Amino acid sequence: MEIKWLEDFLALANTLNFSKAADERHVTQSAFSRRIKQLEAWLGTTLIDRATYPSRLTEAGDKFVPVAQEALKTLHQARRKFKVDEGIDAHTITFTALHTLSFTLFPEWLKALNTKTGPVFSRLRPDSGIMEQNANSLVDGECDFLLTYAHASVPLLLDPLEFEYQLLGSENIIPVSVPGADGEPLHALGGEGKPVAYISYEKASFFGQLMADLFARRQPDYTLVHEGSMAVGLTGMALAGWGVAWAPESLTRADLAQGALVRAADPSWDINVDIRLYRSRQNRRPVVRRVWQAIAEMTSPH
Repeated sequence: MEIKWLEDFLALANTLNFSKAADERHVTQSAFSRRIKQLEAWLGTTLIDRATYPSRLTEAGDKFVPVAQEALKTLHQARRKFKVDEGIDAHTITFTALHTLSFTLFPEWLKALNTKTGPVFSRLRPDSGIMEQNANSLVDGECDFLLTYAHASVPLLLDPLEFEYQLLGSENIIPVSVPGADGEPLHALGGEGKPVAYISYEKASFFGQLMADLFARRQPDYTLVHEGSMAVGLTGMALAGWGVAWAPESLTRADLAQGALVRAADPSWDINVDIRLYRSRQNRRPVVRRVWQAIAEMTSPH
């Protein structure tokens, strides 16, 4: 039996839709269905009634949901404990951070944090480019903290009973383009005559999901010219004149000030996102608790 089978089953129990659950788990539907069947074979019972549409859980499936949830919780707690027991330094804290935040916010923020906590040794795990995998690094105990953007349109599947966050700030995600000879955006949203050239994020990334929601609501006329997962890469494509890209304002501030980039639309196309730091309520390492308290003092209104 594999842990991912339990995670697959809980995704399916939540959606009751093989296609949606497979998308959430970032696997093909055929591979997802095969793993559910492997779990059923291992248990020796049928968990899903496939004769109905939408699918529904069998009686055994209903009973297995809390079992799977508790099993995953216990396994992840054990993993976190063993990692601590096997020598993670008492003064080491590990972060998972979205790529942009790892260099626009993290260095100076960590410096300010150190003045409150005293010296700590920090580790920074790389951004996977997939929102679910970043969240799973916290769920699986691979990091102490998750530094991420957050928005109501992008679900972050962290149970608030098990995970809590502190709000560090907010930021605008803005559309940018190189200027034309007249100083106006070369690639402008809402321009007359032809679709705007659009530099897109990969669908599974935070910004990809954010933009999908915006485009569903505003329905701009566009032609897709490039897709990537990192804001810095898309900003580079915009600087090379490929089209319009949405990027964090902190990332584009210098280029906007120097005139290398200009806004490609009015502020109604901006998206304001939270900057949040998450931790597991089960993480009782003293250094984590000390850091969490210091962050609360830093973010509380004076």
